[in-house]
Amino acid sequence: MWWKVPLLVGFIVLGTHVCSCKFVDTDKNLDYFASAVEYAVFQFNEDQEDEFAYKFLRVHRSQHKTWTWIYLMDLTMGHTVCKKHGEDIDNCPLQEGTEEKMV
Repeated sequence: MWWKVPLLVGFIVLGTHVCSCKFVDTDKNLDYFASAVEYAVFQFNEDQEDEFAYKFLRVHRSQHKTWTWIYLMDLTMGHTVCKKHGEDIDNCPLQEGTEEKMV
């Protein structure tokens, strides 16, 4: 019976360590982070009522929650002259003048 106590304590310590789930920096060049950025930009464009798309310009912060697929990212995006569902938003020029928006 007493041999189970260290086992139980070990599971408790390991469980709290594994479940602490902190955000840590991640490499901006990893394929799965690039996919997460692409998805975030797509969702941002879908949620906007504007007919013109925003395109990704720069990553300021790239982090992920340990032991998960949850990302924390700060991005700069520019308002383009292309429609949301255009085929090549990445090569679309940014709006200029009073309509120019950066988020």
